[in-house]
Amino acid sequence: MAARQTTGTRAKDSDRNDTCQILDSALSEGQLSMAEHGERVKAATTATTLGELQALISDLQIDNAPVKLPTLKTPRRLPALRAGWGLRVAMAAVLVILGIAIGWGLYGNTPSPLNFTSDPGAKPDGVAPVVLTAPRELHSLGGLTGLFEQMRQRFGDTDGYRLVVYPDYASLTRPDPTEDRRELNYSYRGGWDDPTTSSKSGDPVLIDLAKFDMKAVVGVLRGAPETLNMKPADITNTYLSVDSAGDPTDPNALSIDVYLSSDYGSGYIELAADGSVKQVRYPDS
Repeated sequence: MAARQTTGTRAKDSDRNDTCQILDSALSEGQLSMAEHGERVKAATTATTLGELQALISDLQIDNAPVKLPTLKTPRRLPALRAGWGLRVAMAAVLVILGIAIGWGLYGNTPSPLNFTSDPGAKPDGVAPVVLTAPRELHSLGGLTGLFEQMRQRFGDTDGYRLVVYPDYASLTRPDPTEDRRELNYSYRGGWDDPTTSSKSGDPVLIDLAKFDMKAVVGVLRGAPETLNMKPADITNTYLSVDSAGDPTDPNALSIDVYLSSDYGSGYIELAADGSVKQVRYPDS
């Protein structure tokens, strides 16, 4: 049986990513201004509980959002019967420990009942250390290249509906191969986690998300604060969003958005796959 989720349940990275996707959808629909979007995205990336994330979208119309947050329930008091059962478990644990101590007193030959004359974990086993070198700093040419290589290793390709890349983690949406009406959402933090599922919103386009000029995009990303007239020290949140451009003349065209947020406003730069600028949305526009 799945654990009951309440407002006090700790949020996972996938929950924060889902909340950011809902906020992005609300921005595109005109429910949020760029400033409101930036403030809520910042709050979502630092939220610790599901209740905090729910509060960020409670006033939005989210029927058409690409993902849904879990339905939360009010915590209930522990029934007296369960409390009594917990007491029995504690008493049983005390009896087990007492039994170990008695047995050691009768038959033990070591300084304590938990002290063994030969530690099996200290014996040489011939296993060499394995050092993992998965990319962590993703807003770099090496980081993006490594991220897509991790996609190829996990999925066999770099296809998907949408990829959002933060400085140290990413969120990927792919089709559900077992149900055409649903999609799979993956989180990356040094590796791709097991997916969560959600209903497919609209008619997303499956596209090769790696087919863009990564060097050009990283260059625009690094110059984005100056491009958007934002002080680098004020930037609180930065991410790349890669998905289909929705161009009816070129179904394979990608759109790459560079989003920046600060306490003083948010803006973004929309790029084509070759790194050319399609539009710039300044914080005060």
